[in-house]
Amino acid sequence: MQLKHLRTLLSPQDGAAKVTCMAWSQNNAKFAVCTVDRVVLLYDEHGERRDKFSTKPADMKYGRKSYMVKGMAFSPDSTKIAIGQTDNIIYVYKIGEDWGDKKVICNKFIQTSAVTCLQWPAEHIIVFGLAEGKVRLANTKTNKSSTIYGTDSYVVSLTTNCSGKGILSGHADGTIVRYFFDDEGSGESQGKLVNHPCPPYALAWATNSIVAAGCDRRIVAYGKEGHVLQTFDYSRDPQEREFTTAAASPGGQSVVLGSYDRLRVLNWSPRRSIWEEAKPKEIANLYTVTALAWKRDGSRLCAGTLCGGVEQFDCCLRRSIYKNKFELTYVGPSQVIVKNLSSGTRVVLKSHYGYEVEEVKILGKERYLVAHTSDTLLLGDLNTNRLSEVAWQGSGGNEKYFFENENVCMIFNAGELTLVEYGSNDTLGSVRTEFMNPHLISVRINERRQRGIEDNKKLAYLIDIKTIAIVDLIGGYNIGTISHESRVDWLELNETGHKLLFRDRKLRGEVIGLERGGGKTEVMVTEGVTTVAYTLDEGLIEFGTAIDDGNYTRATAFLETLEMTPETEAMWKTLSKLALEARQLHIAERCFSALGHVAKARFLHKTNEIADQVSREYGGEGTDFYQVRARLAMLEKNYKLAEMIFLEQNAVEEAMDMYQELHRWDECIAVAQAKGHPALEKLRRGYYQWLMDTQQEERAGELQESQGDGLAAISLYLKAGLPAKAARLVLTREELLANTELVEHITAALIKGELYERAGDLFEKIRNPQRALECYCKGNAFMKAVELARLAFPVEVVRLEEAWGDHLVQQKQLDAAINHYIEARCSIKAIEAALGARQWKKAIYILDLQDQNTASKYYPRVAQHYASLQEYEIAEELYIKGDRTKDAIDMYTQAGRWEQAHKLAMKCMRPEDVSVLYITQAQEMEKQGKYREAERLYVTVEEPDLAITMFKKHKLYDDMIRLVGKHHPDLLSDTHLHLGKELEAEGRLQEAEYHYLEAQEWKATVNMYRSNGLWEEAYRVAKAHGGTNAHKHVAYLWAKSLGGESAVRLLNKLGLLEAAIDHAADNCSFEFAFELSRLALKHKTPEIHLRYAMYLEDEGKFEEAEAEFIRAGKPKEAVLMFVHNQDWEAAQRVAEAHDPDSVAEVLVGQARGALEEKDFQKAEGLLLRAQRPGLALNFYKEAGLWSDALRICKDYVPGQLEALQEEYEREATKKGARGMEGLVEQARQWEQAGEYSRAVDCYLKVRDSGSSSLMEKCWMKAAELAIKFLPPQRSLEVVRAVGPQLTGIRKYSAAAELYLNLDLVKEAIDAFIEGEEWNKAKRVAKELDPRYEDYVDEHYKEFLKNQGKVDSLVGVDVVAALDLYVEQGQWDKCIETATKQNYKILHKYVALYATHLIREGDYGQALALYVQHGAPANPQNFNIYKRIFTDMVSSPGTNSAEAYHNWADLRDVLFNLCENLVKSSEANSPAHEEFETMLLIAHYYATRSAAQSVKQLETVAAQLSVSLLRHTQLLPADKAFYEAGIATKAVGWENMAFIFLNRFLDLTDAIEEGTLDALDHCDFQDTDIPFEVPLPAKQHVPEAQREEVRDWVLTVSMDQRLEQVLPRDERGAYEASLVAASTGVRALPCLITGYPILRNKIEFKRPGKAANKDNWNKFLMAIKTSHSPVCQDVLKFISQWCGGLPSTSFSFQ
Repeated sequence: MQLKHLRTLLSPQDGAAKVTCMAWSQNNAKFAVCTVDRVVLLYDEHGERRDKFSTKPADMKYGRKSYMVKGMAFSPDSTKIAIGQTDNIIYVYKIGEDWGDKKVICNKFIQTSAVTCLQWPAEHIIVFGLAEGKVRLANTKTNKSSTIYGTDSYVVSLTTNCSGKGILSGHADGTIVRYFFDDEGSGESQGKLVNHPCPPYALAWATNSIVAAGCDRRIVAYGKEGHVLQTFDYSRDPQEREFTTAAASPGGQSVVLGSYDRLRVLNWSPRRSIWEEAKPKEIANLYTVTALAWKRDGSRLCAGTLCGGVEQFDCCLRRSIYKNKFELTYVGPSQVIVKNLSSGTRVVLKSHYGYEVEEVKILGKERYLVAHTSDTLLLGDLNTNRLSEVAWQGSGGNEKYFFENENVCMIFNAGELTLVEYGSNDTLGSVRTEFMNPHLISVRINERRQRGIEDNKKLAYLIDIKTIAIVDLIGGYNIGTISHESRVDWLELNETGHKLLFRDRKLRGEVIGLERGGGKTEVMVTEGVTTVAYTLDEGLIEFGTAIDDGNYTRATAFLETLEMTPETEAMWKTLSKLALEARQLHIAERCFSALGHVAKARFLHKTNEIADQVSREYGGEGTDFYQVRARLAMLEKNYKLAEMIFLEQNAVEEAMDMYQELHRWDECIAVAQAKGHPALEKLRRGYYQWLMDTQQEERAGELQESQGDGLAAISLYLKAGLPAKAARLVLTREELLANTELVEHITAALIKGELYERAGDLFEKIRNPQRALECYCKGNAFMKAVELARLAFPVEVVRLEEAWGDHLVQQKQLDAAINHYIEARCSIKAIEAALGARQWKKAIYILDLQDQNTASKYYPRVAQHYASLQEYEIAEELYIKGDRTKDAIDMYTQAGRWEQAHKLAMKCMRPEDVSVLYITQAQEMEKQGKYREAERLYVTVEEPDLAITMFKKHKLYDDMIRLVGKHHPDLLSDTHLHLGKELEAEGRLQEAEYHYLEAQEWKATVNMYRSNGLWEEAYRVAKAHGGTNAHKHVAYLWAKSLGGESAVRLLNKLGLLEAAIDHAADNCSFEFAFELSRLALKHKTPEIHLRYAMYLEDEGKFEEAEAEFIRAGKPKEAVLMFVHNQDWEAAQRVAEAHDPDSVAEVLVGQARGALEEKDFQKAEGLLLRAQRPGLALNFYKEAGLWSDALRICKDYVPGQLEALQEEYEREATKKGARGMEGLVEQARQWEQAGEYSRAVDCYLKVRDSGSSSLMEKCWMKAAELAIKFLPPQRSLEVVRAVGPQLTGIRKYSAAAELYLNLDLVKEAIDAFIEGEEWNKAKRVAKELDPRYEDYVDEHYKEFLKNQGKVDSLVGVDVVAALDLYVEQGQWDKCIETATKQNYKILHKYVALYATHLIREGDYGQALALYVQHGAPANPQNFNIYKRIFTDMVSSPGTNSAEAYHNWADLRDVLFNLCENLVKSSEANSPAHEEFETMLLIAHYYATRSAAQSVKQLETVAAQLSVSLLRHTQLLPADKAFYEAGIATKAVGWENMAFIFLNRFLDLTDAIEEGTLDALDHCDFQDTDIPFEVPLPAKQHVPEAQREEVRDWVLTVSMDQRLEQVLPRDERGAYEASLVAASTGVRALPCLITGYPILRNKIEFKRPGKAANKDNWNKFLMAIKTSHSPVCQDVLKFISQWCGGLPSTSFSFQ
């Protein structure tokens, strides 16, 4: 995107008068600028200033200049402006839609600190930042504000994402925070996103990243989760200053950042997924850019400056004119502004997904926009400004668009119709159709509002030419399809989508219009020259439309014009139902009148009168009156609802009257009873009387029963002929049962009515079991009969069970009867019932319990059932149980399961019988043509040959082959061959071919076709199956059979002409070959002559062959033929006549013959005649006649003499000693001949591994000759060659003497060194070239090192010897030797040894070294000393009297080191101070160990342990606190012990967790015990001791007798602290206890060293009484350290 300056909206001033904020309205029509004087200027979209208004302070008492405007934003509807001010307030001004409208404040939000920035992202929601760091939300609807989130840092910037659903705030500490109102499914996190290196005053939220910049002159692009994507660093650019503001384009594809005199532009590249920097816009004297505002359509950017200027820039990637009517401005990759040049209207076309818009077209009478991106399709209506973006995969631009419907764009592509509703970003639907004519598609989108229907979107289209489909586009389902008998060529849905009008070809002519008049609609059609009117039946249309619109009056009026027909009657019924639902009662009354429903009509008429009267009296709708509602419920037979309506109004009488009128007495009485109506009894009497009058004795009886009059009720029941009800009532009342006469009366009535079961119940109740049982049996109530019999007549139970079973069988309840028969022990009946009920498993179970005779006749019936279910295994078992094995075999045979049948047959039949049976069956099958079944039978009885014979007999060769392959694979090939021959004899060549090929007899196939003259088939087979050359052979034979021109044509067609000629020649058919070449390939004739000649040569016909060779133009071949046969004369003749170049060859051939006969003289003569001396040379070489070879070479080819000589020497070398002697002999000959150079070469080539003396002599001779007779350079080369060879055979002295002859001193020395003759080497170096003395020494040292002769090395190089001791690990020897050297060398190796010991974990030995040799103040040794100290203080077992000597050694070494440091350059350095502290610690430890050895110094030892706590930065903290705690506990200082051991436990937990963060330091406030100490890497106290401490601390803390506070002294400070917290005064520590000296101080000569007098005297007294040598040693050390002891009578004796 590029920025182009358009105009200056506001001219800058001379001084600073910065534009504080700017904003564009959402509708792009207004632009607001707020200046430093707090006035808001309003511009229109063309940059003309149209209005202004002043802002006001929060409180006028502070004056109009008491604040600045820091934020400004338009509302989403562009009618309001929010102003954020630094006087802690936000005002919302209503500015109206038109220029000049009155400005009024409609909201104000008072805050607790200054407003620093402000955005208005959504309706009623203003988001703003405060100076106190909060980001808050103001709701203009509720006039309340609330905090979204709070930080502790000033809000410097605030921005929203492109959709306005998320906000970003930048803070003065560099924090950038993100918050979403709705993350739109992105899943991005919210909260603190990133920490920018500086305050992000310039902050922009683009589509793919967040861009931030500030005073560090760097622009950083962050990803969606805060990781850095890119950085643009201008910090080294002297022209660039801090970035002050930033703005993202509305599409989020570009970001502009303002700085001094410059606007920088970043454009997002979707392809590379990075920001690309465009050329910056530099404007001199613009000064700092203070505000940026981007127009919502992305076409303009306004920049406000420090001097109060506002500049407007045009933003676009490119601009084009479309058909001279529209201007297309690409303001970003995904945003295009389309402007109508004639009307000036603009539409912003934008991809919501950020895809790049590739091409924009304006179609459909220049009203509709179509644009493509890589993944979507953009559509829009320019008139209504409705835009859509739908997912669309590119289809190469083959889409066709139809814009006939104003609401929907129809897109056809590859047989698919897609519908897109303008303004919606989802496709409305898509269907498959091949009919692209818009007249064959109808879409209706919410064109007429209907009752109860929110959305109505339907589509009608053609599936095929005669089938219409109607689709509901909201649900995406098919409503229905209409099939028509002829072709449909036009269709249309009505406005509501409920009706479909379509036209077919039966309507002749063209429709020219519709005419309506006289209540009729006519379609006007032109048929040829006449116009014909077709009348439409509009009754249904008119009525349906009125109903759909809910206009029932219109529907009634229309129906009244129609005669009563079944159709009209149906319409009246529909209308009556709808009118009742809509409470349009007059219309409903009219409908029922029309339908002849007089009762309903009258009822409704009365209802209408009530409604009308209520309406007149009270106004409003009378239909809501309760009587009207109740009557409507009655009309719908919903009496309960009517009752509820009456009772709601307390109209009890009316409810009762309703029920009485309907004779619903029960409901009437229930209402009266519920409401306590006084007429209740009267109602009941009236009801009873009515029942009796209407002869409803049963109902009257129920009424009497409900009122408790049992006798009257029974009387009425019996009168009504209902003895069962009377019996029921008697059974429930004991007093009635006592009435015997009554009971007899009832039972007689029951028996008369054949209600035996109820009679039985009654008899049983009155304890007459006999009569009861009889009644139960008569009434078939066997369950009750059996139950009664079990109690009263047990003998009868079995009979009753059988009778019960018989009854159930009669009732066809066979299943239920089974168990009763079993109970009655009637097994046969049970089996029959089970079989009848098809309860096969039960039947089997019962049968298995029976004896064989009974069961055998039933098993086959059950087996037949299982056989029919194909459960053959069960059936087989049952057949066998029923002794019907033959049936089982038949079953398997019928089912085709021959194997099972055979297996079964084998069990119960003889094998011969089985075979006969199966073969007979198979032959039967064969006769029926069931060959497969027959085959299976044959195979089952292992007679496959019969099956093979059967298939052969019926010529079913495939099956025959299959069986042979399976049962006789070894005969398969022969069978195929046999079948092939048979088929060939029958003339069935194709089938024969298959079998021949299966037998792998392709040659037989080819011969078959050849013999039948079918050459093409023969050729095909040969080519497919005969290898690479077979088809060529067949083609050749085919051609040969044709001969002449036909053969040539065939071979040309097959592309085998040349191959055929070659084949003919190969097969000696030269005549055919000559014929073919003569007719087609003349250039092949010489070749055929040549091959014919070779053929004749092989046949021994040399003269004829000679003629053919010459015809073939190959006379040389003839010569070679004669040479081969040693006919030299003929060869010479032909060569001289036809090939003179071959004469020499003939002579050479003769010479070879002579050589074979060992006639060298003759051979040499012939070769020289042939001018081939080289051959003669070779012959002599091969014969080993080297002297003759050298003679010939010297005479005829002198140039090869040297090479021949070398070859001769090589041959000699190969022959070994024999060859070497020859070489030496040759050398002597050269020497005698004066050829010294060659003699030297010969000597040098002598190599005899068996005789080194011979080699030495020869090499020395070569050197001697070279020195005497050859030039110096050559002699030098020879000596340099001989020397290494002599050293190689260990002749070092000889080699050295040879080197010295030519003054090669270094080489001579090297030879002596290699021979380890060191004295000779030294002497030579000393006498001839002293420069090499060091060289010899170095090698000698290296030699001693390598040999490990260290003792010898000491005399030569001490340091090297010491290094060697170190390498060998001989440290004692090393240190002993180093001791004899100077101090520096000694301490180098002491340090090395100490380092080694420390690595090995032996710090004690390392300490002993420094005790023995002193501790020099070398800085490189400091780490060693520190490591020894660290290891010592960390090691276990040092808190004891026995450890004194170790601590004393450490103390003495550190003292020695500190004394040395005082004298060195490191004096008073931090390292010196650290070692002084370590010395003090070591002294404390040593003194503590000494004190532990004397009982009376126990408290001194405890005090020292406590004093050591102030040095825990150098000591393991856990170990120090443990030792202090244990020591104080031992001397009874439990308060201190509790605190120290508690601290120890906290430290052990911290070590486990790996951090000291959780430590609580409150116990050690105002002490000099450090808080910040290193975390120990491991536990220094064993687990068992830690557990003891834990138990003790827990016990003490539970006891609560101790006060958890450290003891204090007279200073009010912790008694062991050197520093008083209240005064800051530091006391000196006591040398004996480490405690501060507050009084009674004994000072020593050394400054800073003192002791508490009491402690000093106590220590001296302990020494006097105990004579402890270790305590005396402590005093001795103090004397050394402090410059002597204070005057005392104590002596060290």
